[in-house]
Amino acid sequence: MDQAITLGFFATLIGAAWRLATPLIFASIGEVISERAGVLNIGIEGTMATGAFCGFAAAFASGNLALGLAAGILAGMIFGLIFGFFTITVKADQIVVGAAINMLGLGLTGFLFRTYYVSTGMGVEIAKPVHLPVLSNLPFLGEALFRQNLIVYATIPVAILAAILLYRTSFGLTLRAVGDHPKAVDVAGRSVGAYRYGAVVIGSALAGLAGAFLTLGHSNQFVEGMTSGRGFIALAVVVFARWSPIGAFFVSLLFGVFYALQLQLQAQPMLNIPYQALQVLPYVMTILALVIVRGKNFAPRKLGVPYGER
Repeated sequence: MDQAITLGFFATLIGAAWRLATPLIFASIGEVISERAGVLNIGIEGTMATGAFCGFAAAFASGNLALGLAAGILAGMIFGLIFGFFTITVKADQIVVGAAINMLGLGLTGFLFRTYYVSTGMGVEIAKPVHLPVLSNLPFLGEALFRQNLIVYATIPVAILAAILLYRTSFGLTLRAVGDHPKAVDVAGRSVGAYRYGAVVIGSALAGLAGAFLTLGHSNQFVEGMTSGRGFIALAVVVFARWSPIGAFFVSLLFGVFYALQLQLQAQPMLNIPYQALQVLPYVMTILALVIVRGKNFAPRKLGVPYGER
């Protein structure tokens, strides 16, 4: 009996971790692709907030979940193009532009929400859990792990496709070369700028999808600041995962465990621990992850360096 309770607890924890890690998985995989091309986009937080708001607004207006997700992705792509224009075409500092994207995304979505939606008090219908044949009926694990919505399940093919794109296609080979040896790509007659634009737009689209998940797959409404620093945690995930899409998937799950664990611990009144101390767990993990990988340089050689500059 005790063993069954223990297994049930861990299955519930992992299932919750997967759901809570979903925005991190999308955002970090997108950032892996962007950074592999040599572009450091710290504007993930603002892009996620924009994707969350646009996804909510489109779903609220149309009542269609798919349109909401498409709007979130499109918003991410637009922000990616804006970021790309200033960092790739204009060759502005990537950190400064990323910080501006964060302020723009967080400020603009807060303004639009307060102007048009804060008085409605209404939400949208979120994605429903999907029953998977056989897997959903597994003892202990099935109910907790395999009754997720389709957006959560989509994290697996996205991670696999990103790995195939980077390591099994000529596009991925060139993309990685752009991050390490852009001059060689230029000499070969291929456009460094075009590949970097492509990587940034793909990465920002996934960040927009990550934000849309927060309103359409996790909560049923938009709330100011609902990204809660996930964009910055995604940056730490990329470093800890050594710029690998599959690594980003599993490291994000690890962070998801800490998100889920602090929620589980808050529900245990006998612990008598202030909930604020438990909420800090994912952020402590972020600091520890960066400490662990300090001094180990797996980053693309030209990360953050505009092409044409030393």
